[in-house]
Amino acid sequence: MKLVKSLLLGSVAGLAAVAGAQAADLPAKKAAAVEYVRVCSTYGAGFFYIPGTETCLRVGGRVRAEYRYLEPNDREDDSIGFRARGRLNIDTRTATAYGLLRTYIRFEMTHDTGIYNPADSTVPNVDQAFVQFGGLTAGRAVSFFDNGDLPTEHFGTLRFSDAPNVNLFAYTFSFGNGFSASLSLEEGRFAGIDDTFVDFDPDTDVTAGQRTPDVVGQLNYSGTWGSAMLAGAVHQLRSIALTDAVTGLGFVPDTEYGFAVTFQGHVNLPMLAAGDALWIAATYADGALGYLGFDGSEVDDAVIDADGDIDTTQGWSVAGGLRHYWTPEIRQSVFGSYASVEYGAGVTGADFNEWRVGSNVIWSPVSGLDIGVEVLYANVDVDAPAVDNDDRWEGRLRVQRDF
Repeated sequence: MKLVKSLLLGSVAGLAAVAGAQAADLPAKKAAAVEYVRVCSTYGAGFFYIPGTETCLRVGGRVRAEYRYLEPNDREDDSIGFRARGRLNIDTRTATAYGLLRTYIRFEMTHDTGIYNPADSTVPNVDQAFVQFGGLTAGRAVSFFDNGDLPTEHFGTLRFSDAPNVNLFAYTFSFGNGFSASLSLEEGRFAGIDDTFVDFDPDTDVTAGQRTPDVVGQLNYSGTWGSAMLAGAVHQLRSIALTDAVTGLGFVPDTEYGFAVTFQGHVNLPMLAAGDALWIAATYADGALGYLGFDGSEVDDAVIDADGDIDTTQGWSVAGGLRHYWTPEIRQSVFGSYASVEYGAGVTGADFNEWRVGSNVIWSPVSGLDIGVEVLYANVDVDAPAVDNDDRWEGRLRVQRDF
C-alpha cells in the first residue's frame, strides 16, 4: 500500500512540474493599467483630473422649489405660483502657456405655473455657456455691465441691473492686486421705441433691427474688503420706416445712441459677524433703460417726437442691502431699490417713480441647503392725475440645494 501511495504522489508531482514548465513557455498577458481619478486642488473643492489628461473637471448643480404669492389687482389674476427648477453645471479648466483655458456650461429646466407662467410650461434654458482663454471670454455669461460678486441674495426682483446673462465677446486686462479692465461687445438690451407722436398708439413698438452690438466697458477692483466696479454701455436706437399721420408721407428717423453708467460695490463687515456684507448699485440711463432692469412691457427707450425724431427717455435707479448672519446657520438680508423714469417733452402721464423694499430669512441646516422665506413690497407712483398709485405685496418660500 505504501508503495502504491508513493507512486501516485510522485506521478502528481511530475505532472505539475511539466504543466508549470509548459505554462512558463506561453506568452504572458499583462493586466491593463488602471487610470485612477486624481483630485485637482488647484481650482478649489470638487475638481478632479479627467483620466489621461491635465484638464480638471467639476460637475455641480442646483435644485430649487419655490412658492410665490403676489397680491392680485383683479379677480381674474392669479395670486399664487409654483416653480421647480433643476440646474446642471459643468466646469473644465486647463492650465496653458497662454493662461487658463476654461469652458463652462450651465443648463436649466424650469417648470412654472400660476403667476410665474399662466401657460403651465416647462422651459429649457442654456443659462450660461462660455469659453475663457487668457483674458478672452466668448459665449453666454454675466454681462460686464454688472458686478457679479454682489451679495444680494434677494428672491424677488429689485429695480437694477442684477447681473443678467447675455451673449457677449469680451476681453479682460488684469493689472494685478485685484484690478482689471474689460471691453465687451454684447447683445442689445432693448426696451423699445414708441411712435406716440406718429399714430398716437402708445402700444406700438417701432424698433428696427439691430445693426451694432452694445459696447460695454468696465473697471473693476476685488479685494479682501469687498469690491468696486464702474461700467458704462452704449446702445444703438433705430426706428423702422414710418408714415406721418398728418401728411401721409413716409420718413425714417435718424439713428440715435443711448447710454448707461453704473457704480456697483460691496463691503465685507466681519466686525459684525462672519459673512456680513453691505452692497449698493447706482445706475443712470439715457435711451438705454434696459440697463435699469426694465423691459419693453414696462418702459420705452425712446419715443418719436412731434418733429419725427427719436427722443430718448431718461431714468436712474439705486439699490442696496445688508446681509447679516445671526448664527452660522441663520442669515437675514434687508434690501430695497428706487427707480425714476422721465420721458421727453410732450409725453404726459408716463413719468413714474417706483420703490421696492423687502427682507428674507434663510436657514442652512447643512452645507448647500437653504430654506428661506421673503416678503417684498412694491409701489409705483405714476405722474398722472387720473392714475392711482399701484402697490403690491409679494411673498416667497424657497427650498434650494446646491451641490
